[in-house]
Amino acid sequence: MPLGAVLERELRFAPRARGLFVARAVYAGTLLAIIATCWLVVTGTQPVSTAGDTARFGATLLRILGPLQLCLAMLAAALTGAVTVTAEKDRRTLELLLVSRISDGELVLGKLAASVVRVLLLLLAAVPVFAIAGLFGGVLPAQLARLFVVTVAAALAAASVATAVAFWKDTTFQALAITLFALVAWLAAGEVAAVRAGPSAGAWVSPARAAFAALDPAGGGLLPPFLAVCGGIVLVTSAVAVANVRRWNVAGESRRPRAASAPGRRVAARQVWANPILWREVRTRAYGRAIVVVRLAWLVLFAAAVAGVVQEARSVRPDHLAIAVAVVPMALASLVAVAALAVTSVTTERDRGSLDLILVSDLEPAEFVWGKIGGVLVVARELVLLPLALCAALAATGVVTVENGVYLALGLAVLLFFSAVLGFHVGLSYPSSRRAIAVALGTVAFLFIGVATVMRIMVAFGSSFELQLAPFLAAIVGGAVGLYAALSARNPSPAIAWASALLPALTFVAITGFLQGNALQVLLVTAAAYGFATLALLVPAIGAFDLLTGRTTTGE
Repeated sequence: MPLGAVLERELRFAPRARGLFVARAVYAGTLLAIIATCWLVVTGTQPVSTAGDTARFGATLLRILGPLQLCLAMLAAALTGAVTVTAEKDRRTLELLLVSRISDGELVLGKLAASVVRVLLLLLAAVPVFAIAGLFGGVLPAQLARLFVVTVAAALAAASVATAVAFWKDTTFQALAITLFALVAWLAAGEVAAVRAGPSAGAWVSPARAAFAALDPAGGGLLPPFLAVCGGIVLVTSAVAVANVRRWNVAGESRRPRAASAPGRRVAARQVWANPILWREVRTRAYGRAIVVVRLAWLVLFAAAVAGVVQEARSVRPDHLAIAVAVVPMALASLVAVAALAVTSVTTERDRGSLDLILVSDLEPAEFVWGKIGGVLVVARELVLLPLALCAALAATGVVTVENGVYLALGLAVLLFFSAVLGFHVGLSYPSSRRAIAVALGTVAFLFIGVATVMRIMVAFGSSFELQLAPFLAAIVGGAVGLYAALSARNPSPAIAWASALLPALTFVAITGFLQGNALQVLLVTAAAYGFATLALLVPAIGAFDLLTGRTTTGE
């Protein structure tokens, strides 16, 4: 049976994109750089003279690279799955596909294949790198094979969830936010299963626990139940999407003209604020009609995180790792969701043609910039306020001191505002919606997932943080170059260059301060680094607004 039209189109042209070759090279090079950094760290802080030393290094190294690759694969698959569908909606081409001879199954499975094939090619490029890491010893080829099977299954399940949600929801932000919530809920369900029924049950559900179990020499028996869970997720979400794709996207469109043309209907005039962009973002349905679903999902996520914190706080010796598992995913999801909302607030305007109308109006650049950023923070108020409330809950339950709780809340507020400004800047800088969303969310993932990786390396391979600066210099320089390339696409400036150079270095300083217990140092360094980066992105967004948007001024 020949491939369906959508499936054939996506599979034939997706692998030929130039950016995909660059992504594979960058990904493989990054993994090699991590291996080299780990080796320099371990040889600089402790002797490595026997086969047992190298075997222990290889086993620890794979426990760093495996979860990192799993996290990146799931995020990439979910992001691609959501954007592949929502881009069709924003360009109004999904309706053309629905009225063609393409069946619903071909449409859904074709879009799912489009999101998975890119991730599969990245994982294929990583196979030789992981094989090189396996040469140190401590890991068998069967363990590596199980790790890749778990990663592929989790990525396929994440892409299937994202594709179904994207067909269901109206806007890109809704699709991304609900998908992030679903992924965090999946991880939380695994942790609950581990607490209630034991670590083996957690490995059946949680992708993270399944990845660690795959690297366990005796963990092969836990693989089939996890694959069954992933297969069930794919079958259920794909079946639901196939059964409802036309009802979600055709019936809703057909109701709108009738509601707008109802005879005798009067709409009361509303007073527009001094900043019409901010008024439109806050007082209209600029982000879709079902934004309340996102808010309810985040309330559920917040309640689950608080329950986990309270449960651990009641124990005699609270497990700080369990508390971090309850808190960190929500905080990271909020940062990613705020960046997604900010970037889609601009890309959606461009895709629907309304940005051109704004540019020919008499709006000042500052009105547009602050209206969009302020609207993002107001619309995403649950995503912004709930993580801050979680910091207060940590202090109230005695998990952290009040002083450290204040430091944590202030630092998180700086990072949330930085994420909003970053998304807005990237949305203006890239004319392609897919690339803008990928760059914005990829930058957030690089900064914060990279932080977790660096912390894991520093804790696993050494105790003298001062001696680890030299091995990390290559990663710091590489991160600075990558940030500058991503953030200065259309408007390079000295401020962005300085911000790109300082962020990785100061982030390393903040990590060392955190591991040494200097909470105030972490706050000051974070505020200085990300505060300066925020200004470096915000000022050019206003001063070079005409250049970024293509708007021309006559000086009249």
